[in-house]
Amino acid sequence: MIRGMTRVRQERKPGVVIYRPQDATGESRRRLADAGCRLHIVGDDEDLDRALAEAGPVHALLLASLKGTRLDRRRLSTLPELRIVSKYTIGVDDVDVDAATERGVLVTHCPTEANWGGVAEGTVALMLALLKKIEIRSASVKAGGWRNDELRGVYLGRREDGYAGITLGILGLGRIGRRLAELMVPWKVRLLATDPYVDASVFERCGAQRVTLDVLLAESDVVSIHCALTSETKSLIDGARLELMKPDALLINTARGEIVDVDAVCDALDANRLGGAAFDVLPEEPPASGARILATDDRVILSPHMIAANQGGTLGPAVPWATDAVLAALGGQVPMHVYNESVIAGWEARFAGRSLLTAR
Repeated sequence: MIRGMTRVRQERKPGVVIYRPQDATGESRRRLADAGCRLHIVGDDEDLDRALAEAGPVHALLLASLKGTRLDRRRLSTLPELRIVSKYTIGVDDVDVDAATERGVLVTHCPTEANWGGVAEGTVALMLALLKKIEIRSASVKAGGWRNDELRGVYLGRREDGYAGITLGILGLGRIGRRLAELMVPWKVRLLATDPYVDASVFERCGAQRVTLDVLLAESDVVSIHCALTSETKSLIDGARLELMKPDALLINTARGEIVDVDAVCDALDANRLGGAAFDVLPEEPPASGARILATDDRVILSPHMIAANQGGTLGPAVPWATDAVLAALGGQVPMHVYNESVIAGWEARFAGRSLLTAR
């Protein structure tokens, strides 16, 4: 009888599933538990469906990247009491946001400067590594080589002697794209940008000329991708668009792998219709052992989707944000950084002021 009563009390507590917890200190979990939440922790190697089934009533999901799987319509349909999906990350492409919106579920994310600023800094590093041929020069010296014309780098900025400098094309002027533009100001490069969802004033503040995507691809020496993965941007950079680029241009993708047709990039490199590429993200992560991109030469730099993983950065600063979002939603309040803002009015009609927490 006592055990049964204990189980009933436990199930009355709001259920929070934490997938791949990021709070190394455990402070986030302590805050949630102290507020009266029933926690179900899911590790990297655990099956998500099984974990959700075993968790009991789930009112909140707190998670980082889903690592190759997706919180899709089917999974969301198994969680009738869900109020919020709180992501530690900026990106929410591993959540079916449309399905969550239809079900009246808030989706929040954490656009911390540690994350988006880290991506912008990493983009600069990749660009410089390609333009200055850092890896190629290192490999040459280690192999016994020394100075030769093939190791010449590219000077980036315009100069008083008449050198025009390079043109950098930024695809997407969100937080990352804007920071990249800001970082490039001292380099005196020509900036082009395309983004149909931001005002002309943003381009002006960034010192970037607003152009169409086709013009950006045709005129840029370096194209850097910083847009979200959506139905509009999936396979946005395909074979046809790669043909618009200069044959010695560079392509950098630090956004989402599925935005670029990587096989088309390999085709372009094989045909010497592209100067080089750098990818922190790939359509398949990690790539299969026989993936063509792994067999590319030193014109390609690959990184394991870790561009924002920096000392003093990573997802650590996002942990309190994501935790605050869960506590707010379980307390009947709309949290900050709601991604699917169209759901807010309906959500408030159902949950505003209706707290599930026993303590705050």
